[in-house]
Amino acid sequence: MEPGAKMHMKEWLIAQIESGKYAGLCWEDEDKTMFRIPWKHAAKKDYRQTADAALFKAWAVYKGKYREGRDKADPTMWKTRLRCALNKSTDFQEVPERNQLDITEPYKVYLIQHGSMPNRPAEPPQTNEQVIIPAKRSPRSPGFPDKQLHNQKESFKAKKEEEKPLTDNLLREHMYCELTGQKPQNQSPAPVTFISPALTISDFRMQVTLLYHGQRAMKVTTTSPDGCFIMQGIVPLGNERIYGPCTAQQLSFPSPSSISLPPVLAEAMNRLLCHLERGVLLWVAPDGVFIKRFCQGRVYWNGPMAKHTDRPNKLDREKTFKLLDIPTFLNGKLQSCLHGKGPTPSYEIELCFGEEYPDPNEPKTRKLIMAQVVPLFAVELLQRFNLGEIEEKRPTRTSNTDGEKM
Repeated sequence: MEPGAKMHMKEWLIAQIESGKYAGLCWEDEDKTMFRIPWKHAAKKDYRQTADAALFKAWAVYKGKYREGRDKADPTMWKTRLRCALNKSTDFQEVPERNQLDITEPYKVYLIQHGSMPNRPAEPPQTNEQVIIPAKRSPRSPGFPDKQLHNQKESFKAKKEEEKPLTDNLLREHMYCELTGQKPQNQSPAPVTFISPALTISDFRMQVTLLYHGQRAMKVTTTSPDGCFIMQGIVPLGNERIYGPCTAQQLSFPSPSSISLPPVLAEAMNRLLCHLERGVLLWVAPDGVFIKRFCQGRVYWNGPMAKHTDRPNKLDREKTFKLLDIPTFLNGKLQSCLHGKGPTPSYEIELCFGEEYPDPNEPKTRKLIMAQVVPLFAVELLQRFNLGEIEEKRPTRTSNTDGEKM
């Protein structure tokens, strides 16, 4: 590698393991095929940001997502970025049966895929167009693919065969086995064995609908893995001190004149938009849907994890909030629904800008500016199981906007 050249994630992570700089980051076996990565939750009483977030911070710095002394520290975002990178990379595969998450110093274990080459040619970018549910297998289990293939082309071809999308019926059967631990009645055993009960979500798209006084002003399907900003105008040049070099999609509030509104409402809406210049950042990670408010204007929300259903839920400024917990959605609510012990799990999120929400004294159709956010992985899953009425939320494969009224 030439001096100053950027390393691939695999090379960078191996270098960090070998450096011994990070407590808990070490090899799992003598052959150096697996490694432990510390995974302490920030909610733990003994959490120490300097030590427990050090590796995640280092990755953010290396990727240019955080600059010491200039950007606001955000350990939650750092951890999310590294987790997403590990999950998306073909160089690593989590080994859930070796994870230790309930101990004093919790950690996860990842297998290094020996068939992938550190200096391999860049692969075409992959779109997040579907929920991918990989058949994760232990290195010691029968049928584990041979990792010592000498022909890189054959290795790549084998991986692509493994990742072929399953048919609807087969996918539904596999997911039913994963979520319930049971075999569907009157069906033969699934040909793929799932060792881990966890599903991996890799569809980070969201459907975002902006509503002005109950009328639809814009509808967009986001495609960036970094999520999207909902804001007034665009990010000003030279303002990376606030946002960092983020590739999140930017959704600007349309002008109130784009729809038919009484002059008094249009004037009030323009006054409100002036306070939403920095907007909010929304993103989907493997463990949840998150939001961070940057704007001066107040923002309220409602959704599956909202504390109140009969009074307002406010988002504090520059604080990360989890709006939907994906493990709870998959392994709790969806599983209960499949067992016939609960309703179809909810997943829609509502944002209200500048006005308190939920508001029992005023319907949402009278709020000046609202946003409806739908994580499309949830829509895809429920459609696979034919659960609930999905209405018009069928996921689309490209971003789109329209100005139709509701």
